[in-house]
Amino acid sequence: MGYKVSLKDKILFDNRLITPEKKEYVLLNKPKDFITTTRDERGRRTVMNLIDRASKSRLLPVGRLDRNTTGLLLFTNDGDLAKKLTHPKHNIKKLYHAILNANLKHKDLKKIRQGIELEDGFIKADAIDYVNNSPKSEVGIEIHSGKNRIVRRIFESLGYHVIKLDRVVFAGITKKDLPRSHWRFLTEREVAKLKTGSLHD
Repeated sequence: MGYKVSLKDKILFDNRLITPEKKEYVLLNKPKDFITTTRDERGRRTVMNLIDRASKSRLLPVGRLDRNTTGLLLFTNDGDLAKKLTHPKHNIKKLYHAILNANLKHKDLKKIRQGIELEDGFIKADAIDYVNNSPKSEVGIEIHSGKNRIVRRIFESLGYHVIKLDRVVFAGITKKDLPRSHWRFLTEREVAKLKTGSLHD
């Protein structure tokens, strides 16, 4: 039979006190050449190598970034929040800065804005535009889909190659004051807003 307890209760198992694991939230500005996995059988560097001193708890990445994609990646041991942030129905927005091998034609920008058909279904950017005061090969694209390599595949389907891809915003959190390869803990305010869903509004 299940029995509900509160955080104030003391719970013993084999005469040992069980304490609930503290929920922790770590934000990493991921560099290139690290894969988003907890371990790699081929011995490649993983994102876990970059945050190994952040916590003694078992933190897991929320979603993933490709090996050559840089930018914001969140880690937590809060399973409920991780599920919320990765489920498509919650429309968690992610903003990427893409640098292409050629200028993006305006007609292709419009196609992405209106939506295109990929091999695994229809996809539409939430927003897309040229980066201000930059060449037309630099584009900001906002999307909430968590499909594998989705941003790269969107551009590849129109004949472009993505040279650099950087996630600059995740669920309303930005890279401000977080250098590449560095991590920090989320603030209480950021955690509260992620849980209430107001950061991506």
